[in-house]
Amino acid sequence: MKKLTTQSPSFQAELKALLAFETAQNPEIDRIVADICADVQKRGDVALIEYTNRFDGTSAQTITDLILTQDDLQAAFERLQPEIQTALKTAAARVESYHQRQKMESWTYEDEDGTLLGQQITPLDRVGIYVPGGKAAYPSSVIMNAMPAHVAGVKEIIMVVPTPKGERNDIVLAAAFVAGVTKVFTVGGAQAVAALAYGTESVPQVDKITGPGNAFVAAAKRRVFGVVGIDMVAGPSEILVIADGTTPADWVAMDLFSQAEHDEIAQAILIGTSQPYLDEVQAAMNRLIETMPRRDIIEASLGNRGAMILAKDLDEACEIANYISPEHLELSVENPQEWAKKIRHAGAIFMGRYTSESLGDYCAGPNHVLPTSRTARFSSPLGTYDFQKRSSLIQVSEQGAQKLGKIASVLAHGESLTAHARAAEFRLKD
Repeated sequence: MKKLTTQSPSFQAELKALLAFETAQNPEIDRIVADICADVQKRGDVALIEYTNRFDGTSAQTITDLILTQDDLQAAFERLQPEIQTALKTAAARVESYHQRQKMESWTYEDEDGTLLGQQITPLDRVGIYVPGGKAAYPSSVIMNAMPAHVAGVKEIIMVVPTPKGERNDIVLAAAFVAGVTKVFTVGGAQAVAALAYGTESVPQVDKITGPGNAFVAAAKRRVFGVVGIDMVAGPSEILVIADGTTPADWVAMDLFSQAEHDEIAQAILIGTSQPYLDEVQAAMNRLIETMPRRDIIEASLGNRGAMILAKDLDEACEIANYISPEHLELSVENPQEWAKKIRHAGAIFMGRYTSESLGDYCAGPNHVLPTSRTARFSSPLGTYDFQKRSSLIQVSEQGAQKLGKIASVLAHGESLTAHARAAEFRLKD
């Protein structure tokens, strides 16, 4: 891992270089995705089947071969060991409980002239959730995307998940059953995103698409945005740990590994206020890496984008954290709730030495779909509110029309919009 210190004159430049990640669209990927999306939009199920067979090595003859029903999902759940069933149900219940508290409510109020104003909250009708498949199975992604939609009152939740070589993962399908997914299509990639966005003969068009995927999925989500809503275009996973030296070094080392094992371009950063403690964590990492099945990925991630930063104190560490705006921030310090007040930008804040980031990934309750690549400066975790809409309510009384009509008339004439002005003036008594 790179070693940085805030006392270096070049620290800011080094930090900026560390965080740099090429998020620009890849022209070749965009071209391929554009062709796939246009083809699926034009030929529907036929194109979807062809791309699925080509990219996933399947042999589907009809779209029925790619559809799973509630009975299929329940059967997958029942094939699991009882402890896995319990873990899925417990995680889903905790996520549901947390997201219930995020529900927006309708409200109204009246002006003194009797004009009623407010907002009406309604759920989306139908959403699509993308669940990655291939290198690993992610039942947690199913729960984190489907449960807030369910809580929001979405009537139909359509899940797409690639099944390379036709291999279906029971725990992923069981998670869909537990989280209330309506129907599953075993398709992935840009073709799945296009099918959800435009609809086919069999795949219903959705109102919003959420969930992570590879570069082709991200490019497809960008392309269809506007036809449908999307949650975000996520970058590589990130963790930033601020440690005051009171947490066992082995714990911090494994927390850094927990994100580094996702991908060779994932990012793990540790900020400490003591060089001996940073050295202790480094020694722990050197020892523990021998036990990691995904050692090659972890080493590549830490070598490419990992770093240890020596800060002069925790105040400075928090300011660095606000600049980094990490997806996951661990405050592995004494009095973490007090230090959390200094954090302005982070996807999720994990407070205290017992709060490993991995608990948030699976079962703590808050959503693990989080802003990456410094976008926590202006965006938030996926939540129930992402599956609800606000409609403004306006009911102007006769008395209110006299006051508001004159104001609107003046402003409309100022914009040379005569019909706007006349529509308001018609309702004036004098």
